[in-house]
Amino acid sequence: MKKIIDWTLILLIFAGVTLVGNMIGYDIYSWAAVPGILVLIAIALIGMIMEEYIPVNIPAVGYIALIGILVSVPWFPGSDYVVQWTSQVELLAITTPILAYAGISIGRNWTDFKDMGWRSLVVAILVFIGTFLGSALIAEVVLRIQGII
Repeated sequence: MKKIIDWTLILLIFAGVTLVGNMIGYDIYSWAAVPGILVLIAIALIGMIMEEYIPVNIPAVGYIALIGILVSVPWFPGSDYVVQWTSQVELLAITTPILAYAGISIGRNWTDFKDMGWRSLVVAILVFIGTFLGSALIAEVVLRIQGII
């Protein structure tokens, strides 16, 4: 039960930061986005509880994705409301606090990061370079096909 309370508190903190980011960055004021935030919190919390208590080795993000898909498909009762409410929450407003939390958590665990060794640093750099070059290549091809460049 303590884990569920901790998860709820963390999700509520993320919700508050997301609402502020939604308001500042996208001019979607908090009251319009609150139902969507509450739905997203409920989906995340249910997925994390399922991961904890169902004895199948599926990560919480898998459960969260399945629940999110299930409650937003047209044949699900109330899916129109879920889609309408969550469309008031911008994706980048959500990712900002999550990435900040990830950065803080990595920053607190430098000893763990150091224990992975120099090879993990090389792999991370190569992944960043590959992602950047792949994105640039795709953008170049698409922009040339469209005749923009």
